[in-house]
Amino acid sequence: MTMMVDIRKLSFINEMAKVGTNGVADNMSKLTGEDAQMEVTKTNFIDVDDIESQLDAGKRVGVRVRLLDPPHGHILILFPEASAKKITAIMLRDVVDDMGDVSGKMARSAVEEMGNMMASGFIDGWADVLGRAIDIAAPQLVYAPTGEIVTRTASLGGDDLALFFDSDLSVPSYQIEAEIYAFPDLEEFVEMVNGIEVQPA
Repeated sequence: MTMMVDIRKLSFINEMAKVGTNGVADNMSKLTGEDAQMEVTKTNFIDVDDIESQLDAGKRVGVRVRLLDPPHGHILILFPEASAKKITAIMLRDVVDDMGDVSGKMARSAVEEMGNMMASGFIDGWADVLGRAIDIAAPQLVYAPTGEIVTRTASLGGDDLALFFDSDLSVPSYQIEAEIYAFPDLEEFVEMVNGIEVQPA
């Protein structure tokens, strides 16, 4: 199977990143009642060994979600620790009056739920563009330095090369930030992209 992407399809890969991130922003906007802003900062093929050097060294809290259908692979939704605390407060605001009463388990559950909502928004966007259903596994909570989480996730595909979607989300009024990384199975993704009909200009 070829790993070469038809050059006419490169713009489609960027479009996939935008569609996915728009789905994330929509879900976040519904939850907070504020406009979430999403920016695709990087879309490229990268050596897995080189990923860590391009990332913030700080710790992140978030979820890793596995795609159960083509193009398979994983989606990462990561929050800086300060944002994770704000997300916990938003998710639990109708449940508890005093955030001091929130247990570690409740906080983790809130982050998992938020991460799952965001991942679902991303995948739903992809599913619409590809015209197929894409189911996801239950989210796995992650907490470690950014580079460690992202590199480990990228290496789960077993390839030396990864397709690296890097996007930033912000909800200014809540001062919440998040990072979204997508690592589809490289061979499957390239095959799907190359199989898409390009409309003549």
